[in-house]
Amino acid sequence: MREVDPKSTSRALAFELWMKAPMPMVTLMKTLDVTALVRRSRKRGSKFNMLLCWCIGKAAAGMENFYLLPVGDKLMQYDRLAVNTVVATRNGGIATCDIPVSDNLEQFDRDYRTLTGQVRESGESYELGEDYMVIGTSALAGYEIDGAVNIYAGCYNNPFLIWGKYRKNWLRATLPVSFQFHHTQLDGVPAAEFLERLQREVGHL
Repeated sequence: MREVDPKSTSRALAFELWMKAPMPMVTLMKTLDVTALVRRSRKRGSKFNMLLCWCIGKAAAGMENFYLLPVGDKLMQYDRLAVNTVVATRNGGIATCDIPVSDNLEQFDRDYRTLTGQVRESGESYELGEDYMVIGTSALAGYEIDGAVNIYAGCYNNPFLIWGKYRKNWLRATLPVSFQFHHTQLDGVPAAEFLERLQREVGHL
């Protein structure tokens, strides 16, 4: 992670406009066709949430804006990405876990199982550190929800996706997803493009 001059990036105007805005977060919602994820999960015994997190990382990795993030009053640039997931711990609580984004699904699956298992047993969150720009996620897998809007505490500017239970309709499965992002990091068009990329990654499984 290193500080960059916003004027040297494509986010110069956005930095000027949105860094001091009282509500700089934007939320887009999209219903994904997750039929391929459901089928792969059942056929190969892969966790649905793991597969979706991998697709999120793959979709983000090909977009340069995901490697920039406003932190405090600065714009920081990263070389690596991670996806964060919420883990139910053995003692009945919850903790979070960072999974490094990998091009290789098998590697991501191994990291996911190892690290979330560690968090589940210890009850302590696992963070990869400041070298990673982290994409937050939260899965309310037991409930059907239509979306979540503008979760903002003023100190967490990272992009964030939330979803609930996928919905079955004959031979297809769909999943409404909410994608929240800081306007300094992304404009609406690249954010919508990210969701299109996510759908393509899901469909390729």
